[in-house]
Amino acid sequence: MLASNTTRRALASCSSSSTATAVLPSFLVPALQTSAPRRTFSATANRPSKLGRNPISIPPGVELQVGDLFVKKDVTTYLQTKKRKVVVKGPLGQLELDIPSFVKLDHDAEGRKAVLTVEDKEQKKQMEMWGTTWSYLNNYIMGVSEGHTAVLRLVGIGYRATVEPRPALEEYPGQQFVCLKLGFSHPVEMGLPLGMKASAPQPTRVLLEGIDKEQIMSFAAKIRRWRVPEPYKGKGIFINDETIKLKAKKIK
Repeated sequence: MLASNTTRRALASCSSSSTATAVLPSFLVPALQTSAPRRTFSATANRPSKLGRNPISIPPGVELQVGDLFVKKDVTTYLQTKKRKVVVKGPLGQLELDIPSFVKLDHDAEGRKAVLTVEDKEQKKQMEMWGTTWSYLNNYIMGVSEGHTAVLRLVGIGYRATVEPRPALEEYPGQQFVCLKLGFSHPVEMGLPLGMKASAPQPTRVLLEGIDKEQIMSFAAKIRRWRVPEPYKGKGIFINDETIKLKAKKIK
C-alpha cells in the first residue's frame, strides 16, 4: 500500500512539472526502464532436419506433379491455412499429398531427385513439418513404385484367419473381408478399404498389401485392437516384428 501511494505521488509530480526534470525513486527505475528481451539459453546451434536435408531419390516410372497454392479449411482453427498439392504417380497407382506452403519442393526431373526446404529454419513448427513432409513423400514414392506390406501374426490356441467375400456386407463391388476366429462367441469380420489387398498364406498369418502405408498400418491396428498382446502368456495379434516382454506369473 505504501509503495503504491509513493508511485502515485511520483507520477503526479512528473506530470505537474513539465519544465523541471523528474527524478524517480530508485525502486521504480527497474520497473519503468525498457531493455532488450533476453535470449533463451541454448548451447547448440540451429541445425537442419536429419531427414529433410537428404534428397529423395525417385525411381524410374514415378512422376511428381507440384500444384499451386490453395486455401484449405481446417475445422480445428479459424485461420486460413495455405497448402500445396503434390501428385505422385507410379506403376501401382496414384497418391496425393498436401504439404504446407512454407515447405518448398525442388524437383530435378533429369537427376531423378527431390529436395525439400523450409522458409525459416528458426521456427519450430517449420522444422517439425520439414522431416514429417519428407517422410510422407518418401513413403508415397515407395508405395506407388514398390508397395507396402504388413504381416499380422495370430498367437493363441484356436486363433485362425481367412480372407473371404461377404456380398451382404460389402461397401463396394468385390470387397474382401478378413474373417478372424479369436475365441469370441462370434467371428470377427472386417472389410478391406478400397485399394488394399489381403491374403492368408497360413491359418495364423494375414498379409496386407497396398500403396498407402498409413492406410495399411491403420487397418492393421484396428485388427490388433481385438486381441492386444498380453504379457503373461504372450497371446494376441502381433504386427510385423512386434515383440513383448513376458512377465512372471503371479504365484501365491
